[in-house]
Amino acid sequence: MDATGLKEKAEAWLAADPDAATVAELRDVLARGDLADLADRFAGDLEFGTAGLRGVLGAGPNRMNRAVVRRTTAGLARYLKATVPDVTTRGVVVGRDGRRLSAELAEDTACVFAAEGIPAHVFPMLAPTPLTAFATLHLNAAAGVMVTASHNPPEYNGYKVYWGNGAQIIPPHDKGIASFIAKVEPANQVELLTPTEAYARGLWRDVPDSLGDAYLDAILKLRVHGRGSDSLRVVYTAMHGVGGAWMERAMERAGFSNFHVVAEQHRPDGSFPTVRFPNPEEPGAMDLSLATAQRVDADLVLANDPDADRLAVMVRDGTGKLRMLTGNEVGVLLGHYVLVQGPTRRSKPHLVATIVSSTQLGDIAGELGAAYDEVLTGFKWIANRAIEREKAEDTQFVFGYEEALGYAVGTVTRDKDGISAALVFADLAAWCEARGKTVLGYLEEIQRRFGLYVSGQRNFTFPGAEGAQVITRIMDGLRSAPPTRVGELSVKNVRDYKKGEKLPPSNVLAFELEGGGRVTARPSGTEPKIKYYFELKETLGSGEPVEAARARAEARLRKLIDAFIALVRERGQPEVGA
Repeated sequence: MDATGLKEKAEAWLAADPDAATVAELRDVLARGDLADLADRFAGDLEFGTAGLRGVLGAGPNRMNRAVVRRTTAGLARYLKATVPDVTTRGVVVGRDGRRLSAELAEDTACVFAAEGIPAHVFPMLAPTPLTAFATLHLNAAAGVMVTASHNPPEYNGYKVYWGNGAQIIPPHDKGIASFIAKVEPANQVELLTPTEAYARGLWRDVPDSLGDAYLDAILKLRVHGRGSDSLRVVYTAMHGVGGAWMERAMERAGFSNFHVVAEQHRPDGSFPTVRFPNPEEPGAMDLSLATAQRVDADLVLANDPDADRLAVMVRDGTGKLRMLTGNEVGVLLGHYVLVQGPTRRSKPHLVATIVSSTQLGDIAGELGAAYDEVLTGFKWIANRAIEREKAEDTQFVFGYEEALGYAVGTVTRDKDGISAALVFADLAAWCEARGKTVLGYLEEIQRRFGLYVSGQRNFTFPGAEGAQVITRIMDGLRSAPPTRVGELSVKNVRDYKKGEKLPPSNVLAFELEGGGRVTARPSGTEPKIKYYFELKETLGSGEPVEAARARAEARLRKLIDAFIALVRERGQPEVGA
């Protein structure tokens, strides 16, 4: 688009933008004549997908702002009225985290729903994402909206949508909602009530405090050991997010008296002053947690991301050093624990993982007689598959996970829940302590029986519209000319999930390697990244120390990763963004 076209689009946007702050921001961009910035802001509409919306805050249709959220909510409201006959009775839950503009976006959301005649059940305080998911079920709402950008940097915000079953939306609802959004009038013409008007008409309803108590009661019942510990020293960080108060209450009620928080990161702060990228997986994000753990000589470190739907775990190794568990290791530990140590079930237990997670949970489920499914990346697929199978078969969902630190224990929420997962992991650690074992000792028991699986991941970030084109070229190249070897290993099979592969079509490629290895490539659904996932399985020798086998496996894994990245770069991937 040329400069004249960009300026015309910008002026049209300004005429319809109801927010003085973004109007001023865009006028400044025009005054500076920054055509590259304009081109990115007007590269297209921020896409509404199965995760709702997520993007950088700012003016323009390719940004998160009040204009986009008002139009999105109007479209969602009208789609609900067209598809859910009792939506005006059941209403919609609205929650928000502590990010910049979350309060304003949540208020606009509630007020647009109210203007459409749909009651909004609004959290009067900051709420973790799992609590919004729980409230959608608990209040029998027709849908739920959570204003959050999860673990993204501070310049982001987002809009996550739950269906009435408590799970994130999947097709056809995502496309249906998007089609209704496309027909919505300009943002400054979208009707919305004031909060006072909505209250007066009974269309703004505060979520009661009793709902939080119900949530805590429910997640406490997920524990298996159930005895807490006075001696287990636990450190917890909320990563400047909204999980802190809830985690404190849960751990106190569970009997973990030796509980310490990372004070510098405990209060919600959307500027995330101590971390550039508030994701426990990012380099440096756990530095303050480590410092606190060293000060109190912690046995266990638990970390939530800012909206508390993810969990990271650190435990002591054989040398006394704290080691971060991978997402797959946490998933295997929790899955095995609740499956094997949990209560006797009348229905067949059901476990679910994603196509980029370790295959080990499936091997465990198969050997122990549990039902198992592998689904596309994203917790929406885990939750909806669990619901689908419960309705069709005599199964009981007990655990699901994705390697990106997302876990669901049981059915309290139909989404990943970093608070309940942290509580159950602390319960697991207390059980290990009571047995005279360490968490890593328990993991070794599992590995000796089911094999040692090692995994790795490499992400490359390519921001903006040009970056999206780079990611497309990489995926197209791998799809049109897939490698026949990766380093020393031959490629036995290529699975192109865009063709379906018994799952909904998705832009994912998996290269299955000789010896049980796998390399998977996919673009992120929420960030401007392409992600590569790697896994190898190692068999322990008779009586071999597990650390010796791990060292051997990780050396092989490093070679595999290096070989694949070199292969992609030879095909033209830019040397940036690692």
